[in-house]
Amino acid sequence: MPPAALSVHLSIGQAYAWSVFKPPLEDALGLTGTQSALPFQLAIVMLGLSAAFGGTLVERNGPRWAMAVALGCFSSGFLLSALGAWSEQYWLIVLGYGFVGGIGLGIGYISPVSTLLKWFPDRPGTATGIAIMGFGGGALIASPWSARMLESYGTDPDGIAAAFLTHGLVYAVFMALGVLLVRVPRPVPAAAGEAVADAGPQVSARQALRTPQFWCLWVVLCMNVTAGIGILEKAAPMITDFFADTGTPVSAAAAAGFVALLSAANMLGRIGWSATSDLVGRKNIYRLYLGAGALMYLAILQLGDSKPLFVLCALVILSFYGGGFATVPAYLKDLFGTYQVGAIHGRLLTAWSTAGVLGPLIVNRVADSQEQAGKSGPGLYGLSLTVMIVLLLVGFVANELVRPVHPRHHRREESDVRQPSESGA
Repeated sequence: MPPAALSVHLSIGQAYAWSVFKPPLEDALGLTGTQSALPFQLAIVMLGLSAAFGGTLVERNGPRWAMAVALGCFSSGFLLSALGAWSEQYWLIVLGYGFVGGIGLGIGYISPVSTLLKWFPDRPGTATGIAIMGFGGGALIASPWSARMLESYGTDPDGIAAAFLTHGLVYAVFMALGVLLVRVPRPVPAAAGEAVADAGPQVSARQALRTPQFWCLWVVLCMNVTAGIGILEKAAPMITDFFADTGTPVSAAAAAGFVALLSAANMLGRIGWSATSDLVGRKNIYRLYLGAGALMYLAILQLGDSKPLFVLCALVILSFYGGGFATVPAYLKDLFGTYQVGAIHGRLLTAWSTAGVLGPLIVNRVADSQEQAGKSGPGLYGLSLTVMIVLLLVGFVANELVRPVHPRHHRREESDVRQPSESGA
């Protein structure tokens, strides 16, 4: 099961390498930084929406169906984007990568999570870390690979189209491995199953939306993602801008390497921090993500002229960003139980959709406005970093407000009895 999950998540994790395509698209099609971020933003919006609406379907039809749908949408999105780049029709890139590919992101993202929770019920943080770390590590492969393809094919519209086409075909083959490998665990004996079902709270997806805990976690995830995704989406141009006026400017190849490093931190944070949450608890680990993350942004803001410090703080921030994604399904399991946890997780990912718009919009819009005002280097991002600090502090407060779910939201005994016959189990 872990290789099946990784084959899908390492593929769809290419989304985190989008910043490598930003400068070529801006030069080839005459786009601003805000415009070139639109496909990525729409992809993240569609990720959350498709996960929210498809979470129940994923649990009903199984992970193999979900991975097959993800394969079709994600690869088709690249093929449409290739057509858009070749014809210099930017709206096709937005439609392909953002809308169609974004649906593939959402379905592919949640497909292995609930399955792995069933395989490893005693280590939910580790299980979700295994499932989700591939998404964070996707750019570790895609960033240098994309940069090398653009060097080989060229950065004109035809070269960009060839790179998109190659991505779509190769990822289709790679994701097919997940479709073939994925399995669900065999049913446990009835007595044991009843014992597991009775352990802890069991809350339906519909009822979870009526609890303050769900919305506190929604704010936590939204703030954590906004603070991380802003720097990730603009990572390559950001590090170039930060040190453009110094004696050691950052080359395009080094910027792509920086994106790959961020992807590694993102990936390792997902398995490392989520596994740690099994030991220290979900609330404590989110205190670390949000509190220490704010301090890292403050360090960049005050001492960002040091290249090693800039890189180190960015790596820590991205490890917290990835850890937040991997830990939240286990947090949901602790609060709401395993019953419909996949559907609850899908609905919570609408916070990611919101953050996918807010983070890049804040960073790109502020950078564009500061550039028009004649500023350069770190001055382009000072206001954005301050906003990120405030958002992380808001998330910290929301995490402190999380309490155990009141028993009135738990499933009633009669619904427990009736559910198997209704679902056809």
